[in-house]
Amino acid sequence: MSQTINDLLSSSVVEDSKQNKLEEKLENIKQKRIEAGVQAKATTLGISYIDLVGFPISPDSLSLIPFEQSKNFQVVCFAMFDKDIKVATTNAQNPQINRLIEELKKEKLKKIEIFLVSDESMTYALNVYENTPKISTVEGVAITEEDINKYKLDGYTFENVNKLLEGTDVSEMITVIIAIAIQFGASDIHIEAQKEGIKIRLRIDGVLNSIATIDLHSWSKIISRIKLFSGLKINIIEKPQDGRFTIHIKDEDIDVRVSTIPTNFGESVVMRLLRSSATSLEFDQLGIRGNSHVELKRQIERPNGMIISTGPTGSGKTTTLYAILRKLNSTASKIITLEDPIEYRLEGINQSQIKKDKEYSFASGLKSILRQDPDVVMVGEIRDLETADTAINAALTGHLVISTIHTNSASGAIPRFLAMGVKPFLLSPALNAIIGQRLVRKVCEHCKEEESIDNEKMSKILNILGTIPENSGSQLDQDELGNLKFYKGRGCEKCHGLGYKGRIGIYEILVMSKEIESVILENKVSEYIIQDLAQKNGMITMVQDGLLKAKDGLTTIEEVFSVAD
Repeated sequence: MSQTINDLLSSSVVEDSKQNKLEEKLENIKQKRIEAGVQAKATTLGISYIDLVGFPISPDSLSLIPFEQSKNFQVVCFAMFDKDIKVATTNAQNPQINRLIEELKKEKLKKIEIFLVSDESMTYALNVYENTPKISTVEGVAITEEDINKYKLDGYTFENVNKLLEGTDVSEMITVIIAIAIQFGASDIHIEAQKEGIKIRLRIDGVLNSIATIDLHSWSKIISRIKLFSGLKINIIEKPQDGRFTIHIKDEDIDVRVSTIPTNFGESVVMRLLRSSATSLEFDQLGIRGNSHVELKRQIERPNGMIISTGPTGSGKTTTLYAILRKLNSTASKIITLEDPIEYRLEGINQSQIKKDKEYSFASGLKSILRQDPDVVMVGEIRDLETADTAINAALTGHLVISTIHTNSASGAIPRFLAMGVKPFLLSPALNAIIGQRLVRKVCEHCKEEESIDNEKMSKILNILGTIPENSGSQLDQDELGNLKFYKGRGCEKCHGLGYKGRIGIYEILVMSKEIESVILENKVSEYIIQDLAQKNGMITMVQDGLLKAKDGLTTIEEVFSVAD
């Protein structure tokens, strides 16, 4: 009986094995028919065919197209030689794939051969791609120094640039625009699809300037090229995307941060050029003068307390904080920053990136940082009570904390902290100084000329300059007030006809005093009371500092009143 059962089991195993082999054989026959069908279709389309299953796919070639794009478009680079790139796809007639391949060809300057593959081949290739170890590299894929030198624009005005772009091939358009932006010293490039065409604007010294309008029919090629540079998904047009790429030139690397959002006539693209030179200013080069400079220097050299920089977005707060960090940076001090995002790298300083999706916020990150035994801590921005409380406690327990907060003036920072819920008895001893600031454009030195001021405006100027506190070290006497001269730029080739070149900060430095501390502790705080006490203590306001710089020929009256009136 036992023998019979064993025989039956053995017979069953044999039958199962035969069944499995049969199913495997049928599956192979089915797959061969599918592959034959794909091969026949490739012949009809006039392109090559390949079966990638078991093929030795090159990991380096796979990385030429980001994994998400390969997966979404069903396209992979599977081999790369000196002059050739081999690309496989399941749908060679998809215009988006063809556009991606064309952009890749222009970018890599190589011949690209397209192969049609089956779904099974593509699944195999994508599995290989997904399981290939990822090696992070920083590569300047978009623009080279040769490209920039190719489009030298000495003496160019915006009108000349428009003519230059009109005669430029679409494949070179982005290269030309970025080369122009770098030479003009632009901080941002705006490329916007509008009804009448593609508008190109550059933000130069804080002001947007239109440089060209391009035919709207070029939009798909332009946006595809930008997305390819910055690792964005070409097929995603209804959602915002963020990416970046790097340009390597002789003296510096320029990180380009790319942002896209959907609009009525296409996507709006902004490329921010993050230049290391933007953070190379030393503390003494910021433009803080007189007693304000002496007092702020004294405050940042204290071993503990808080230094706060205030102002709207784009007022130079980060540059000021970095200049302070550069002054404090030494082998004897440990400096840690919390930033969102880290835009510039500072050698010798530990910089930490906020990651909200990982629950690493300013508040939680600051708590972790304080366990790292720092001497100086920079918090990118204080936005909430938890961050404020942690920063203040750090300042009270032996750390120097520097940070930013969004208010219109230095005196407005104290009411803002109290409105967050900070306890007055903690805030009062924690604060060392508050910096209020704006950026104004500098008069072009090559075309500077004296400007005539009407009586009404001059009366306003005299009233403001005449109230500079005596103990500020910047007060003007009657002879100086009676012989004021101001300047403007008439526009020349050096400043591209703008009359301005470069920017400088205007400041007000509020240093804590016994009177201000008493007002905080009595909870009778208002911006006006704080401002009045600070001025009695020798603070000059931003508008006063701006007018003093206008008197010295550094900026114009118009600029000062446009940002600090």
